[in-house]
Amino acid sequence: DKLSEPLKTSARISIWRQNTRVRVYMDDKKVWDMPKALPEGMKLNSLYFRNNAASNDEDAYYIGNVRLAVGAPDTRNKLITEGKFVTHGILFDVNSDKIKPESYGAIKDIANVLTENSSVNVLIVGHTDSDGDDAGNMELSKKRALAVKNILSKEFNVNASRLTTDGKGELQPIDKNTSSLGKANNRRVEFIKQ
Repeated sequence: DKLSEPLKTSARISIWRQNTRVRVYMDDKKVWDMPKALPEGMKLNSLYFRNNAASNDEDAYYIGNVRLAVGAPDTRNKLITEGKFVTHGILFDVNSDKIKPESYGAIKDIANVLTENSSVNVLIVGHTDSDGDDAGNMELSKKRALAVKNILSKEFNVNASRLTTDGKGELQPIDKNTSSLGKANNRRVEFIKQ
């Protein structure tokens, strides 16, 4: 019986603002989405919490672990309307196709776009920096693209038949490979609408 279950004592609330749109998530489930919540170009510099419903201390709520972060680009817009999305947010162990845990958010964003747009097929392309030999980098970039495909299909239930993979190794740099920052920019994963 649902009434006899104990109430949850905490929840993770995420508030995402993108231009005029505001989305609110509770424990990673979207509970509110308002495309025109804020005026165009409005700059915000404060966050204010208030509870008008609490009549005594027992009804109060407590907020902790507040974090502010710059949001990721709108993957839906880039992949669906522009046909291509490039991310540096999918990270791998050095010289490996093992995806690092901190990549989960970027992969989840792509998975959500693919789930909401079930007719879209995507080519996943891996890119490396110039460290190592050409043939090794080509093979590594292909393995990394395949690893992204596998996590999308196995952990996020995106139909694998919608995903194809390729790797370009170090052949298509977008930055110079002469600094650690340039090399990091060249290590990327592209999603191309098919």
